[in-house]
This record gives sequence, C-alpha cells and structure tokens, in this order.
Amino acid sequence: MIEGANEAIESCLSAFRTKKHAIDAFRASVELLFTNNPELQHKGRQIVHSTKSRIKDKNHLSEKLYRKINAGRKITEDNFFSEITDLAGVRVLLLYQEDFAIVNRIIRNKIEADGDWFLAEPPMAYTWDPESTAFFKNHGVDPKIKESSYTSVHYLVRPHEKSPIHCEIQVRTLFEEIWGEVDHHLNYPAKCENPALTEQIKVLSKIVGAGSRLLDSIYRVDEDDRK
Repeated sequence: MIEGANEAIESCLSAFRTKKHAIDAFRASVELLFTNNPELQHKGRQIVHSTKSRIKDKNHLSEKLYRKINAGRKITEDNFFSEITDLAGVRVLLLYQEDFAIVNRIIRNKIEADGDWFLAEPPMAYTWDPESTAFFKNHGVDPKIKESSYTSVHYLVRPHEKSPIHCEIQVRTLFEEIWGEVDHHLNYPAKCENPALTEQIKVLSKIVGAGSRLLDSIYRVDEDDRK
C-alpha cells in the first residue's frame, strides 16, 4: 500500500459523510424527474419502464479509493468530489431504444431550458454497435466504442455549476440492463480471467443488440398499424 493511503481514504470518507445527506437528496430529485412524469408519456404509454438509484456504499467507496490510490492516483479530501463522481447514480430503463430521443430531450431541457441542473461533462454514449453509434450521433450525444461491449448513455449532472455534488444518470434498455448485470457479476470488482466467459459475454452483447433492434422494429410496425 502507498504510504499515507489509509489516512487519505479516511479523510475522503469523512468528506463523503459530511455531504452524504445533500448527495442523497439530489439523487432523489433526479430520480423523481423520471417517475410518473407526464412529459414522459406517449399515447398513454410510459416511456420510462422503471428506474433504479443508489448512493455509494461506504465499503464499496473504500475499496474504490484503495484501488485508485494504490494505482498512483492522488486523491485527497480537497479533490475527492471531483475525482469520485459516481457517489450517486440513477439508472433509467427503457423498453425501446427509440424512446431515448424523448428522455434525452427531457434531460437537456432540465439543463438548458430550465437551468435546474448543470452538466458537469458532455454526455457520452458507450456502445459497440455501428448502428447505435449513428443513432446517438443524430441525437447530439458523442459515442464511445467500448471493447467490453458495455452499452449505456451517461450524463453527469450537478445541482448548479459551483456545487461539488454529482449524480450520474445512466440510460439504457432492459436488454442492455440484463447484459450489464451479468457483466458486473463477472467483472467487478476484479476482471474475469476466464477466456470462455469473456467470449460468452461478448456473444451475449450481440444478442442484446439484436433484441433491442427487433423490439424497435416491433414498435414501429405497431405504431403504423394504429394510425
């Protein structure tokens, strides 16, 4: 262990405890935007299937700080909130990928039109699929190819520009959520070293991508039939 790591971790945890209530209150307000919001309805259907949210567990935070500091990252009480930005998270789950356009608009309105949130960094669409890359580009979100096949759109928001508090918003489909849960089980906190499992998780990502596209196709055909 790097000398002074334990002291640095303890000071960071102390800073976290000081802001924990405010972080959790902001998390709850972010999740509320996606819960029974009339702007997120389309022809009587809820655009958001469900949400999940969490504030980082103390033990998991300690482990993350330990890994980063021992990898050479300088994290102190002074830069803790700018270095660790996933203390709070809200996951927004969609049935259809095409519904992302509506969710993206609602989030951007909250930031740009209403001024209720501040975007801490540009949103990023993690994907492996060329079709998805084009889709996200068309909606003004920069894509980033992930070799791991991870797929999700991330927004990092703060309650205002000078606030140290962040909340990470992840938007993904239910198919992508299944993949994410399996990948997390295999690769967190330690990366899976079994080549067979690594290959299988990549195959699963292709199935997930095909399933998401098939669902969108079903949705478009159904919409045309209802006209």
